[in-house]
Amino acid sequence: MKINLRFFASVRELVGTAQEVLEVAEPLHTVGDVRTFLIARGGNWEYALAQARSLRMAHNQVMCGADTPIAEGDEVAFFPPVTGG
Repeated sequence: MKINLRFFASVRELVGTAQEVLEVAEPLHTVGDVRTFLIARGGNWEYALAQARSLRMAHNQVMCGADTPIAEGDEVAFFPPVTGG
């Protein structure tokens, strides 16, 4: 399964990249599953995406919740609640 990831503002700074194509053998079913998968990488990933942190998420450029279903080729983005313009 391939998911296109995008990271903005402080999340981007912490994880060190603005985008990534995530390829996983096991399917991820929701945006929350993607977040949990990335947290498991540890280090800055765990800190930047921690469940205790207030983060906004988008699925295919539409704001969403953790329970939003995903499919092959979708885009998932993570960013802090307030970003500059």
